[in-house]
Amino acid sequence: MSERILFVQLCYVGLSLIVSGEHACPIELSHHKVVVKHGDPVSVNCSTSESVFTGIGWEVSQGGTSLKTVSHLLWTVDSLTEWNISPLCYFTSAPESVCLKELEVIVYSFPETINISSSSNLMAEGEQHNLTCYIFNVAPVQNLTVRWYKGETINHTDTLNDINKKPSNLSPVFSFISTREDHNAKFRCEAHMDLGPEGPQLHVSSQELSIDVTFGPYIECSAIALREEETLNGKCSVTGFPTPDIKWLKDGQPINPDVPLRRSDSGTYTLKAKGFASVEKDIQVHVLYGPEKICEDTYIISEYTAHNLKCTQGFPPPQEIWYKDDEEVELSENVTRSDKGLYWVNASNTHSSVNFTVEIIVLYPPTQIEDLEDAKVNVGDDFGLTCSSKSNPRPSYFWSYIQMANVKEETEDGVSRLIIHNATGYNIGSYTCHASNEGGTVFKTVRVTVEGAQKQCPIEISPDTMVLQYKSRARPVNCTLTFPDSTNVEEIYWHPPQNFVNSLIWLANTHEDWDPKPACNVKVSGTEKCHKPLNYILYKTPDHVSISVVNNLSSIEEGRELQLQCDIVNVAPAQHLTVRWTWHRGNDTIKHVELNNRSCDSHSVRSPVNVSCTTNVTLNRTHNGLEIRCEALLVLGSDGPEPPPNTVSQPFKINVIYKPEINTTKLPGTIPVFRGYPEVLVCKADGNPPPNITWVHKSVTAKLISDSDLMVYEAGIYECRAENFISTTHSVQVILKEDYLPLIAGFVAVAVVAISVIFLFIYSIYYKNTKMRRYSLKNAKLSTHNSSVAHNGWDMQFPITKLS
Repeated sequence: MSERILFVQLCYVGLSLIVSGEHACPIELSHHKVVVKHGDPVSVNCSTSESVFTGIGWEVSQGGTSLKTVSHLLWTVDSLTEWNISPLCYFTSAPESVCLKELEVIVYSFPETINISSSSNLMAEGEQHNLTCYIFNVAPVQNLTVRWYKGETINHTDTLNDINKKPSNLSPVFSFISTREDHNAKFRCEAHMDLGPEGPQLHVSSQELSIDVTFGPYIECSAIALREEETLNGKCSVTGFPTPDIKWLKDGQPINPDVPLRRSDSGTYTLKAKGFASVEKDIQVHVLYGPEKICEDTYIISEYTAHNLKCTQGFPPPQEIWYKDDEEVELSENVTRSDKGLYWVNASNTHSSVNFTVEIIVLYPPTQIEDLEDAKVNVGDDFGLTCSSKSNPRPSYFWSYIQMANVKEETEDGVSRLIIHNATGYNIGSYTCHASNEGGTVFKTVRVTVEGAQKQCPIEISPDTMVLQYKSRARPVNCTLTFPDSTNVEEIYWHPPQNFVNSLIWLANTHEDWDPKPACNVKVSGTEKCHKPLNYILYKTPDHVSISVVNNLSSIEEGRELQLQCDIVNVAPAQHLTVRWTWHRGNDTIKHVELNNRSCDSHSVRSPVNVSCTTNVTLNRTHNGLEIRCEALLVLGSDGPEPPPNTVSQPFKINVIYKPEINTTKLPGTIPVFRGYPEVLVCKADGNPPPNITWVHKSVTAKLISDSDLMVYEAGIYECRAENFISTTHSVQVILKEDYLPLIAGFVAVAVVAISVIFLFIYSIYYKNTKMRRYSLKNAKLSTHNSSVAHNGWDMQFPITKLS
């Protein structure tokens, strides 16, 4: 096995031990890092303080040594030429125990000179320019920095990140946009190598490079101030490359800049310069001279306006000092009435001074109106409104109100009064006083209230109410003024407007004017608008009225609630709609219920709408077969048609489903039956739908003779069952009785015979006693009873004569 392979194995074992943290490597390097110029000698000692070990060695591509049993071993090279070199010192204490340390070596190469070049020696301002720095045979590149200088100022720095350790040739580029300051400037590049504290700090600079930049011309001045008799020559600097030619002009004409100027020559001049390009610029030229008065002796100005009062001219502009009542004052930027008066002015500049007087007259508009307040009077009273204001000059007054015949205006000593006699409702409203002069106008509006009177708008509408049917012929409505003086009436018109020449006539369009809210308006200058509305109704009867069930049921059980809906199609206005529900059985009206539109869908629009109204009915069997109608009436008031237009729906027939009810009058709970005689049990039941009748019994002799009649012969329980959607039953107890009628009849016959015999016997006795003798009552006289005559116990009051 070769020494190299053995060394690699030992290194692997040593590295494994070091990584595992067994112990630190007991060797020391005299230098942990060395910086060596390419080709120079280098020497580094590796030593150990251990007393027991196998040996020390250097593993390196140049100048390496084998394992030696020494406590220190020197690695030395007379001329280091390897660029990528990594020396390793290794230490062994046993065949299986190896450690090592790496020495960091930097081999460098640095040029003695570098060069700079330009992409062009002549460029225009604003163009991009490139400078290139040529650096040859330099290593390592990552330690190199290139600095770009303009004069002594660093303009840019390039840091190179190439990790190649071998020598390279570099040409970094610096790009910039040229300016006039770059003209004739000195540019250079410097290469700096930083090799750390172990190595030298190297740098080298290129030669200086100068470039020419074409620019301008630039005219440096915008205004020139000079004394009288001075010239323009040399008063304005013009720069540029190449050096520009200049020319002065005034009013478009060339002038000689060497001619002396006077104050009248002040003004705007044009300076033209021609070089790399041609430019021109307007220059303000001021010729210095002393103050001169330019304002009038009297200055009239409106209050609160910026006066900019300058009474002198000169150059430099003179300073003005104003005095009033021997005190220095400063006029405010916006003058007020307190600034009026006579002023003494001193104006001066560097040349001379001047004194003069100026009177200021301030015009100011009317002040806020005074003494005018709201008024409240009783109907029939006289009262006045007062309006006053202060201004310069004195204001004139103008009143805005409805000019009725009982109102007069008076103006005296700057005060205006409005006199109202016998106040009425027409005097209620706004009154506006205007005060104006050349400076402006102010106004104030107050309100007059007349107690005991209603506000009246001085217009009349004829007619004041109009009810029209849809698509009927319209009638015109006229609007007229009722006050005598209409000079201050700004306008009188109908709203909405009409397409007529005469704006005082309103004519409805009965095809579409559902809710125009027509009103006649009058506007008097300075007062609020006054109007009187027309009570206008355009109505339309329904296209159709129908009844429907809300829950779409054709029939409802007894005791449940039925909700009916009346649909009224295309009716207007819904606010005037009244709905009437009527109940009929045949041709008889049972009852009716009227509902106004509050019980229906809420509609505030006046154009045709569909309206739905509902009513609730708790059904019982008496409702079955009734017919209900819905009637829509348009109640339009006293001006509408009478009777109100109405539309009636088709009848809606009610079908009430109810359980059977057996007629117990015809079928009592107990029925006796005589032996040998049959009895017919009749079961009748009322129900909807009509119920089916069935009998339930245990008799073998009973016979069903119809759907509801049962013939029975014997006692028992017989149950009648009536059934439609609900079953109802009724039980009948049949009791069997004996027939005693023949016996009773025989007994009665015997009794009759016995009574007849007794009657005949009594009658025969009576006949003997009363009918067997003959008596005459002729000439009978009252007398006393004859005691010898018997009268069957009767006392006779008349005498009886015996006939035989």
